[in-house]
Amino acid sequence: MPALTQTVKDRLSTILSVFSALVFLQTLFFKFTGQDESVHIFSTLGIEPWGRIGTGSVEFIVAALLLFPASRFVGALVGFGLMIGAVLSHILFLGIVVDDDGGLLFAMAVSVLLSCTIILNLEWDHRPPT
Repeated sequence: MPALTQTVKDRLSTILSVFSALVFLQTLFFKFTGQDESVHIFSTLGIEPWGRIGTGSVEFIVAALLLFPASRFVGALVGFGLMIGAVLSHILFLGIVVDDDGGLLFAMAVSVLLSCTIILNLEWDHRPPT
């Protein structure tokens, strides 16, 4: 299989970053306004309200980091960690379907987790120095 050119990598990284940032930003409304589904999720996890507000705050920062190429690797790394937490929370405590959502929240978490994983791979050469 041929290697991807840098231009293709940059475009794919941008598309996945914008997608992930939009998902993170879309969920902020529910977290910051205390919507019933969001309160239910974080109450079930035993971290309502500080977990809901804290997670939303970190997601806002991650969305911003993903939108700028210079900080994209860090944004994808933190986003990966957030989505590992979200997926595990669904699997271990919440279930795939929450409040009759048909598994939409779980599917969004998995899709952003996969996007962040791909972004990390594409941006590996642009990671901050250690």
